[in-house]
Amino acid sequence: MAEPQNDARTGPLALRVSPLAHLAQRMNDAAVTGSRGITLTERPFATMVNVRVSPASAAAARLEKTLGAPLPREYGETTSSGAHTAFWLGPDEWLVLSRAEATSVAAELREALAADPGSVVDVSANRTTLELSGPVARQVLEKGCPLDLHPRVFGPGRAVSTTVGPITLLLWQVDDGPTYRLLPRSSFADYLARWLIDAMSEYRGPELP
Repeated sequence: MAEPQNDARTGPLALRVSPLAHLAQRMNDAAVTGSRGITLTERPFATMVNVRVSPASAAAARLEKTLGAPLPREYGETTSSGAHTAFWLGPDEWLVLSRAEATSVAAELREALAADPGSVVDVSANRTTLELSGPVARQVLEKGCPLDLHPRVFGPGRAVSTTVGPITLLLWQVDDGPTYRLLPRSSFADYLARWLIDAMSEYRGPELP
């Protein structure tokens, strides 16, 4: 008897509903084009694995070999290789974001950790991802983010835990478009998306002198 196939198009994964599916049209309608352009989209169902381990341990070296890149060692630093990007969360804690399937990524990292002290936990269901992009993306974020986001301080490849409005999240600048990805807890994503849509609204009108 053939084994059932877990196809994302027809299997159980096809039944998933993203945290912001109900706001997809509102986010699309909020887009602005031109020199004051801004777009907001959800990038749901990303693989996210939380890793805790002593950075000086042999286990950390094995994890780095599995990821194909060193674990970031400083606040705001990210490292990437292939499908994986690692974010610094603390002196012994990282978030691995991957385009690979969550179960396989977590399994490979647990194998690398072996029996050494530490933890590898699949937290993919814990967060969703919002992508804010366009010439005025930084100005929109600055309405509610306490960080200095000026390019001299915060640029592509930087990622930090912060707040936007009242929502705690991981903020990652992807490129100098600028494009930002915001990773809030799924339960707070609705509030954050509505906050961003409202913050974007002024750019639909003419620029004041």
